[in-house]
Amino acid sequence: MAAVEFKVPTWVEKRYSLLWDSLSDSEFNIEQAAKILEEKNKDKREEIPVYLSEIRKAGWLTDEPDPHDARKRLYKLKSKEKIIGEIFALNNNKLDRGEVEGLLKKAADLIRTRVDYKFILILLFLKRFSDKWELEYDKAYKEAIEDGLSEEEAKEEAKNSAYHDFDFPSEFLWDNIRKDVSTLPEKLSHALKTLAERNPHLKDVLDNVDFIQFTTSRENAEILRQLVELFSIQKLHHVSPDILGDAYEWILRYFAPMKAKEGEVYTPREVIKLLIEILDPKPGESVYDPASASNGMLIVSYKHVENKYGKAEVDKLFLYGQEANQKTLALGRMNLYIHDIKNANLAYGDTLLYPKFKEGEGLKQFDVVIANPPWNQDGYDEEVIKKGEFWKQRFRYGFVPKQSADWAWVQHMLASARDDTGRVGVVIDNGCLFRGGKEQAIRSRMLEEDLIDCIILLPEKLFYNTGAPGALVFLNRNKPADRKGKILFINASSEHEQHPEVRKLNRLSEANIQRIAEAYRKFDGGNGFVRAVSLDEIKNNDYNLNVTLYVFPQEETEEIDVDKEWQELRIIEEEIGNVEVKIEGYIKEIG
Repeated sequence: MAAVEFKVPTWVEKRYSLLWDSLSDSEFNIEQAAKILEEKNKDKREEIPVYLSEIRKAGWLTDEPDPHDARKRLYKLKSKEKIIGEIFALNNNKLDRGEVEGLLKKAADLIRTRVDYKFILILLFLKRFSDKWELEYDKAYKEAIEDGLSEEEAKEEAKNSAYHDFDFPSEFLWDNIRKDVSTLPEKLSHALKTLAERNPHLKDVLDNVDFIQFTTSRENAEILRQLVELFSIQKLHHVSPDILGDAYEWILRYFAPMKAKEGEVYTPREVIKLLIEILDPKPGESVYDPASASNGMLIVSYKHVENKYGKAEVDKLFLYGQEANQKTLALGRMNLYIHDIKNANLAYGDTLLYPKFKEGEGLKQFDVVIANPPWNQDGYDEEVIKKGEFWKQRFRYGFVPKQSADWAWVQHMLASARDDTGRVGVVIDNGCLFRGGKEQAIRSRMLEEDLIDCIILLPEKLFYNTGAPGALVFLNRNKPADRKGKILFINASSEHEQHPEVRKLNRLSEANIQRIAEAYRKFDGGNGFVRAVSLDEIKNNDYNLNVTLYVFPQEETEEIDVDKEWQELRIIEEEIGNVEVKIEGYIKEIG
């Protein structure tokens, strides 16, 4: 077999041949492989998983779960004839979306609910940038050789950080880390620590997991080994950022139902897309998310501008986010890197008390402010809020009750929006639109200043952590003349389709998003879907902003042709009379 031609290392081919000579195409487990390679080639037991992984990576081996023990695998070698037949069909340059998602689905199946999905994400991140570093190295090496450097000089030159996105010591490249399976946890931990030291902007990302603590369980150690084997199958350097970013999002979405039970919130990307479609960020503008989490709002904003204006223009979009949970912040930062978005400014801290983005003696202001803050978050009553920075500037419309900070978030977002170009869009609990007390007082003051532009009632069962419908609230200090003195209400409760992956959920389709966005842009409509309502009418309803109070889907009514219906009724009555006569005749005959 021409191994060099197909770029398969000689040592891989040798071990394949030793195993084939003993096992042919019969099934075997890792213990059987270890026994053969220890006897015939003096291989060490801890090296066997790497050899099997490399043989599988070459496409010469298949594996599946052991039906008697799901933690173990059963292997089967392919014949040389089959290998030669397949090898010409391989495309080693690029992975498509389905292949990348297939890889992550296998990883998700490995961990199920036993292990935090963050371990998949950190391994994906490390593998991606290890492979990318190697690609950058090869390119720099070839250029150095062409410039007349010797091989040794070219090798040193190609390691220079000027050619790489990250300072990545070669000893921590993926293939070097995984050589000895028995030391995987220590090597991964050492690698992450060193990379964090040499790339300070990655510190939050790489300090997010502890592989040594994770593998104190024997079962977890085996899961880690299998995850590393799985990620070793394919190189990720040629995968486009869009495909890899979508795969990262797939993991977040896949585990969202489970993480929702632990309090983590994942905003469906369709909801974000609707917000962005309406707010329409543009090149040269700034976008700010004060509750940024996984940074979905910033990523969708970036993609919106890139798709609408092009790659050159999207680099003129400025992204800002703040997150109070350090681990969530790390995941969000990783998400941006995976999407190849490098111009975001992220900060850690409690936004309602310690906003990190400042300008002069007050808050920094932005063109687009967008968020899905925690619904009904408690603990931010007047006593607490007054301990925060810039509280007079931010909470001028009133203090929220202790059990719900919804309107504190809205006020902070409004205070963070520019007076001239600022647009605000917030995902909010539907209840805060009509609850009384302090929340009603805040609503009344904001309405008196004509700050609320539009309210959209969403369908129920869109979110992973609640079946409640939720709403979108849009605010604007500088409303167009034809919108002043009015609020647009859109009842989108029926705008949904069945979620294709989660049986109990709904989602917004592209057609749903466009219909809602078009209704917003036209500021008009009817048929129980959209209505512009005067502030006077809202005041008469005690500042109640419940969408169903102003616009309710109308059931289709069928027009009735009275004359036609009357004639049909006469015919039916005549038929009934004839039947009754017949029945009476039968009764007389029987009697």
